[in-house]
Amino acid sequence: MKQTVEVKGQYSPGANFVIKEKLVHFLFRYGTLLVIALLILFFSVTNERFLTYSNFTDILRSISIVTLVALGVTFTLIVGGFDLSVGSTVSLATIGSAAALVWYRQELLIALLIPLLLGLVVGLINSFIVVKIKIPDLLATLAVMYIVNGIQLTYTKGFSIYNNMPMADGGTAPGVFIPSFLFIGQGKLFSIPFPAILMIFFVIIVHLFLSYTKAGRLLYVTGANREAARLSGVPVERYRMYAYVLSGLFASIAGIVLASRIGTGQISAGAPLLMDGVAAALIGYSVLGQGKPNPFGTFIGAVLIGILLNGLTMMNVPYYAQDIVKGTILVAALAFTFYQKKAADFKI
Repeated sequence: MKQTVEVKGQYSPGANFVIKEKLVHFLFRYGTLLVIALLILFFSVTNERFLTYSNFTDILRSISIVTLVALGVTFTLIVGGFDLSVGSTVSLATIGSAAALVWYRQELLIALLIPLLLGLVVGLINSFIVVKIKIPDLLATLAVMYIVNGIQLTYTKGFSIYNNMPMADGGTAPGVFIPSFLFIGQGKLFSIPFPAILMIFFVIIVHLFLSYTKAGRLLYVTGANREAARLSGVPVERYRMYAYVLSGLFASIAGIVLASRIGTGQISAGAPLLMDGVAAALIGYSVLGQGKPNPFGTFIGAVLIGILLNGLTMMNVPYYAQDIVKGTILVAALAFTFYQKKAADFKI
């Protein structure tokens, strides 16, 4: 048997295994944060404009919408589900708020309530189909995605909604995007973009809700083992319904921020947000070794995606090539997550 001499006595056969295990554990807990730090370092070296306050505020503003979408997806992942309709819900909310302002000359309160109600309705429809009719969540929310897309396209006749747009009667739209609404997506408080403040606020609220309330803990119990939770007296179907309703609600909030940021109601504007929102929520599994959906991890996942896209854009990488990089990072994050789960199961 081969012997290896070290400073302190004989070589232990399990030493390499222990070192490997510690390295994997370290990467599992801190790998995402390490990647973010390396990306910041790389983009700072390649572009002097990257490491500036204005650029970082731009990143925060850009990830605010993705984070809100991803928080909704996180709720459905917690209960063992999935929501593919969040992108179309964002679009519907964007159209709803724009139509209220431009077509019907409503004030801020109505422009906020309409998209929120639309998001809640979509969430209720999803929960009814998934929980009551018991259609698999991927198929159910995919069908709802197509339905919602069809509704917004039918309602707008395929046109975006913007200030002074021509109407069917030959005139122009009577309303405009009012300053108080535009402030939500474009304003600043203490030199911090208001969307970023909203994002951080909701991340904290969701974290407190999931970590320190009975309802939050029961959501996790429902997703961990649905049958065991049911036998323990947990109203499983009700909490699964809550998750889909919250997903629709957060998608509608994201739609409001999106409409106020771009100042138009663009059809299908939320479609690209589905992939980024899902990626952020799934990357969150691996943050700090959580191994489960969590709001802080979702936020870090959104930060990773935001920094990556911002840096690639500064390097003039085509937008259609950026999805390749996002997909690769998502695979790496999930690989660490499921490797750790398998390792844990093996120990048991």
